[in-house]
Amino acid sequence: MLVLFSVVVFLLLVVFVLVGVAFLTLLERSVLGYIHIRKGPNKVGFIGILQPFSDAISLFSSEQYFPLVSNYLVYYFSPVFALFLSLLIWLLIPYLSGFVSFELGLLFFLACTSLGVYTVMIAGWSSNSGYSLLGGLRALAQTISYEVSLAFILFSFVILVCSYNLIYFYLFQVYVWLVFFSFPLSFVWFISCLAETNRTPFDFAEGESELVSGFNIEYGGGGFSLIFLAEYASILFMSLLFCIIFLGSDLYSILFYVKLTFVSFLFVWVRGTLPRFRYDKLMYLAWSSFLPLSLNYLLFFVGVSLLILSLL
Repeated sequence: MLVLFSVVVFLLLVVFVLVGVAFLTLLERSVLGYIHIRKGPNKVGFIGILQPFSDAISLFSSEQYFPLVSNYLVYYFSPVFALFLSLLIWLLIPYLSGFVSFELGLLFFLACTSLGVYTVMIAGWSSNSGYSLLGGLRALAQTISYEVSLAFILFSFVILVCSYNLIYFYLFQVYVWLVFFSFPLSFVWFISCLAETNRTPFDFAEGESELVSGFNIEYGGGGFSLIFLAEYASILFMSLLFCIIFLGSDLYSILFYVKLTFVSFLFVWVRGTLPRFRYDKLMYLAWSSFLPLSLNYLLFFVGVSLLILSLL
């Protein structure tokens, strides 16, 4: 009975995540419209509120095609696997009761995001197109590079909180948020999340001017939709993780959802403001700036933890 209850809760969670993704695309298009001093979507339904559902029907009902020389099965399953992985990490939501409680939650998160690299690589390779293979390799190099500093930042806070469980992060920040004494680290974390989710200014995976839309060039209709559903579900989860780790959020308060909306808005704001990064500067930023900073903070938090333990 308990297993059945957990399955039903997870299915409901998946439905609400997908609805949240739909409205995140509406928020993005509206905000980008106002940044460009034009109207966003405002025709379908009341103030354009049905636009995402109209887009979904349009994309999923369009003709499905595949390249003749592609690796057919792998080509079709890589977008599905990408969406599955981005929905699977939502199991980590720190409910206080009634759902899965991960003692090693952050390790599970790192494992899932590392697996996400393979979906991009396989989607690029299975199309049997030179453009998509190049796009896949560039996205792969970028994601792996920024995952390193992302992991070090996570381990810094794991050492401080002494747990991989996200519930302890909330309990640890009852009196003060971690963002106040690790602001540079929160900034690096946010930029690494932009690179991890292939967002502007790191959107080389969809670099249309250079790569004719990168690894997803051969995808259209349903496959294209699944890839971008996975991307936006990851953006929402990264925003949620930022709120939990740095802003000490309680899942049962309205303030948490205000913070979550604001961090998601930051992703859109960056997209409307910054141009695409120069590719030759990309790895320099990851290995020469972010990695030393995150390593220094890791050593600093090890020292702070040892000092606290010695005083107890």
